[in-house]
Amino acid sequence: MIEGIPDAPLLECRFCLSGRIGLIAPQALFAHSLRESRLLMRLTLPICGAQLAQSGMSAVDIIMAGRASATDLAAVSVGSSLWLPLMLFMTGALMGLTPIVAQLLGGQRQTAIRPYVHQALWIALLLGTLSALLLWFGVGPVFRFMGVPEHVAELSAGYLAAVAFGMPGVGLYQALRAFSDGMNHTRPALWISLLGLGINIPCNYALIYGGPGIVSLLGDLTPEWVAALPALGAVGCGIATAISMWVMCLAMMVYTHRARAYGSVTLWHSPVPPRRRDIFELLHVGVPIGVAIFVEVTLFTLIALFVARLGEVVVSAHQIALNYTSILFMLPLSLSMALTVRVGNTLGRGDMHEARFVAWNGIVVCLLVALFNDAILWATASPILALYTSNAEVHALAMSLVTLAMLYQISDSLQVNLAGALRGYKDTRIIMLITVLSYWLIGLAGGHWLGRGWEGHFAPFGIHGYWLGLCAGLTVAALLLGWRLHHRARRSLAVSDDSSLGTATKD
Repeated sequence: MIEGIPDAPLLECRFCLSGRIGLIAPQALFAHSLRESRLLMRLTLPICGAQLAQSGMSAVDIIMAGRASATDLAAVSVGSSLWLPLMLFMTGALMGLTPIVAQLLGGQRQTAIRPYVHQALWIALLLGTLSALLLWFGVGPVFRFMGVPEHVAELSAGYLAAVAFGMPGVGLYQALRAFSDGMNHTRPALWISLLGLGINIPCNYALIYGGPGIVSLLGDLTPEWVAALPALGAVGCGIATAISMWVMCLAMMVYTHRARAYGSVTLWHSPVPPRRRDIFELLHVGVPIGVAIFVEVTLFTLIALFVARLGEVVVSAHQIALNYTSILFMLPLSLSMALTVRVGNTLGRGDMHEARFVAWNGIVVCLLVALFNDAILWATASPILALYTSNAEVHALAMSLVTLAMLYQISDSLQVNLAGALRGYKDTRIIMLITVLSYWLIGLAGGHWLGRGWEGHFAPFGIHGYWLGLCAGLTVAALLLGWRLHHRARRSLAVSDDSSLGTATKD
């Protein structure tokens, strides 16, 4: 019962949503939606803070490496383009744990959660080790294929070798974070991400700039042994990143061991050896998520490569507009992760009607968030872009791209949250297929076609063609994912109603 609203109208409202009756009690519907939206945002905001903190770590790396030298900056930038996609794929693959835990928690089956978490930890350890091996031994051919200058490639290889030590740690951290999110506890990831950022900044400073940098900061207060530290540049940045990864991992281990919120799971009571069936279920749900994330990352990477031939002004405007709009995207992205948990919890209780309400209510909230982001872009774009650049030509072009970004904010927010709701149903393979179709075939190929033009038919649209391709790809993804969620929710309702009818007949 919602305070002040009787049970009957609320129940009637929910059955309206399932199509059983035609009348809706507006007051009950609004109260129900408001309550659910509050629960959703309570999960969303800490996730958003954690995402921003992790983005802040990447920004700190770029800023501090850039102050060391242009070569160090290039080495870190090139290296990040290799290890970040690996980490994001690993993160996506481990996100399959979240809906599984959410459904088990909703069904009051806490004793079944621990084995799944332990299987996810085995997967994380394996994926982290494989990622580390790739970074240690597989980057040389990639650098040669990319045509990276030899001195930059050598320095970047050292940076990646250092980061590789942290990959198993970040894998274990992401598995435990997926477990914590599924348990409806998203704040630990926020505080631990802030801890990682707090560790990353001083470690970066000490290892990138070495003793001379510390002396310039502390002066005569610097101990002799600290003043003798070597300046490691990009390699030091990689070491600092690996340290931050392991600190976050250990902090999450300690927290999940000591916090009372996880007491019913007895997570660290005794290790569960690898189980083929549970590992297969986790990978069945998680790997398509990882592939979808990888496809999205490569979309923007390839567009950046195609745009590079259009000149420095275009490249600068593209990167500035993309960076600014990506920061605002953190809120819809975080909302989608929270929506996975809410839908999963509701399905675990066996309430398919409520699950459909939770899913579509989340979509309404994401639309409001998209409009909010549009308002921010409209009000702040010009002054914010002026902070990025003083070049009038770059500023004007970036403004035109932000205008296009305002058009795709709605479709982008819709597609990511529709995917989040479907993950709550553990329906992830169709997300992967739709993502590949929409992002690569329509977004990338269509954008490249518009950007280059078609001789005898239309002139090249240049950078605007690539952004129009993004708009089209995201819109198609939103439409297809919306159709899939409607179909999936209706099928779950039909199965639930048939089951209830069968039980009633037996009675």
